[in-house]
Amino acid sequence: MNIPKSSYPRIVIIGGGFGGISLVKKLARKEVQVVLLDKHNYHTFQPLLYQVSTGGLEPDSIAYPIRKVLKDYENFYFRLAEVKEIRPEQKQVKTNIGPLAYDYLVVATGSETNFFGNDEIAKNGMSMKSIPESLNLRSLILENFEQALLTDDLHERDALMNFVIVGGGPTGVELAGALAEIKKGILPKDYPDLDTRRAQINLVQSGDRILNAMSEQASKKAEDFLEDLGVQVWKDTRITSYDGKVAETLTELTFRTATLVWAAGVKGALLHGLDGEALLAGGRIRVNEFNQVEQWPNIFAIGDVACAVSDSFPRGYPMMAQPAIQQGKSLGENLVRLLEGKAMKPFVYWDKGSMATVGRNKAVVDLPKFRFQGVFAWFVWMFVHLFFLIGFRNRMVVFINWVYNYVRFDREARLIIRPFNRDYKAFKD
Repeated sequence: MNIPKSSYPRIVIIGGGFGGISLVKKLARKEVQVVLLDKHNYHTFQPLLYQVSTGGLEPDSIAYPIRKVLKDYENFYFRLAEVKEIRPEQKQVKTNIGPLAYDYLVVATGSETNFFGNDEIAKNGMSMKSIPESLNLRSLILENFEQALLTDDLHERDALMNFVIVGGGPTGVELAGALAEIKKGILPKDYPDLDTRRAQINLVQSGDRILNAMSEQASKKAEDFLEDLGVQVWKDTRITSYDGKVAETLTELTFRTATLVWAAGVKGALLHGLDGEALLAGGRIRVNEFNQVEQWPNIFAIGDVACAVSDSFPRGYPMMAQPAIQQGKSLGENLVRLLEGKAMKPFVYWDKGSMATVGRNKAVVDLPKFRFQGVFAWFVWMFVHLFFLIGFRNRMVVFINWVYNYVRFDREARLIIRPFNRDYKAFKD
């Protein structure tokens, strides 16, 4: 990898997500050598992936070059690499570009879509955990409407304009709201020769309410917002199969659809070598109060891939940006303390609340002491997301896009740049 030898301890970080970037910044100008490994050369602001999928933003608005994050730091190195295996006994990671030794290792690989073992849905459904997946979904959505213009079969046309979103968490709710706004304000202008009123957006939730990690007040209000937008919310409904044409449930209810988006769960993105049963809890790496893998004191894990429990979170902290950011900062301080021979401080998570947007002027916000919904919540949601975007350019581009979309009620990025190769003949058959 051509990483120079150094008298400083080498800290290898796997993953350039929220946790990894937060840790990198905390280690700036410390007497350590830091090597960051990631299979992409950019950091992705995942909370806004759904806006890429629905044409509200271009992908470069929510991506930031990792090398630009590191450019002002000494003794920091980035390598574009995919980690294949961790070898704790040898204190080494094996990658597609060669092995790398470490003194301390931090696993911050994030999460991946959890299909809960349903291979058929994994094969035929769409997920939205990365920029390439979001671009695939954007292309498929637009291609379906183009294809709907070409068919004389009413049932096939309806299926092409029928969207099923599985999972009533923030991702599913925000995507459903965005699609509903496209149906209302954009499709009639783009496709005047197509009866887009027949387009359907279905949000399917296996539990008895959407946004079940938020308050009942937020859940109820979000459902009201969605129904006002024309979204059909199906609760206590579980999708069991999807063959690319028909989605079946545990009941007699079925959905004939060309687009099923799976937003029903995530799991830790584990690496070989740290995936043994003794190390795992709920599909995530078990760590102690210092984010340390107990069996290997020089290995740490933070963010979605780590399961750190507390009295308030017996199943681990939520798989969101804030825990990862806070864990990265805490671990950075603890690594410095460890190298100075001082005792590490336990990580304490500060729950700042949660929020979700349902569309134009519609959002729900749960803070530790306040809960509110509607227009003000929507402005709060926008401000928070702009604040946590990396880079002044990205903040300005996203802000200008949002203002333009709000004033013009438009989404300019509805482009099929990279077609998603769907076999429409097989769908028709």
